[in-house]
Amino acid sequence: MNAVAHPDARPDLHRPGVGAVLVSTWRVGTPERQRAAVEAIRTAWERREWPDLGLLSYSVHIGTDGDTLLHYSQWTGQSAYDDFVRAYRDDRNAEIDAAVPGIERVELRRYAPVHRSAVRGGTGAGELPGVVVVVEADFDGPGEGRREAWVDAVFAALDEDTAAGRVSGGISGRFHLSVDGGRVLNYAEWESERAHEEWLADDGRQGEAWQRVHHHPGLTGGRVRRYTPALTLSAGV
Repeated sequence: MNAVAHPDARPDLHRPGVGAVLVSTWRVGTPERQRAAVEAIRTAWERREWPDLGLLSYSVHIGTDGDTLLHYSQWTGQSAYDDFVRAYRDDRNAEIDAAVPGIERVELRRYAPVHRSAVRGGTGAGELPGVVVVVEADFDGPGEGRREAWVDAVFAALDEDTAAGRVSGGISGRFHLSVDGGRVLNYAEWESERAHEEWLADDGRQGEAWQRVHHHPGLTGGRVRRYTPALTLSAGV
């Protein structure tokens, strides 16, 4: 079976059987190189058979910063990714690097399946995002229950926003806990980049509930980046 691209370029966040999620970031330098790298990835994967080692899907997102690419892949388990690295990764990366020299592979993190999620209106069916917002929250160590408590604090703040009538353009949010214990990642779909910017600028987010999020015990920092879904590949039928 060869790899096939999905029409809406998004990963299936409801896919059953996901036991591990791998998220990595590449820096490529310019918008032109971002697009060229995505096409090189598509070519390298579609011309080869799908690696049937527990890889369920592989998605690439283009950063609105004009520099980065985000890679989000779903696996049956962590060991499936290790098997892929040993047997298949170098060959694909060599072809991609030949097409777009100078790619900087910044970071790769391993995550457990979705820890907690929320979808606007209960389903969000048919609602395509204009942008994906990736929020990374870093902690100074695993700390018993601290990351889970931080996610709960985010949901409490969002509930307070809803009760106060503050409307956002958020479509969905899915929180992953890193395997190493040091990070929480929120993969959030939004109507548009502008909707997210307006939400960040809302004075209502300076209240006590959001302050508890920003000053949570063990939280050492974080970052927010925005992306556009560009490519999702999975095994052909």
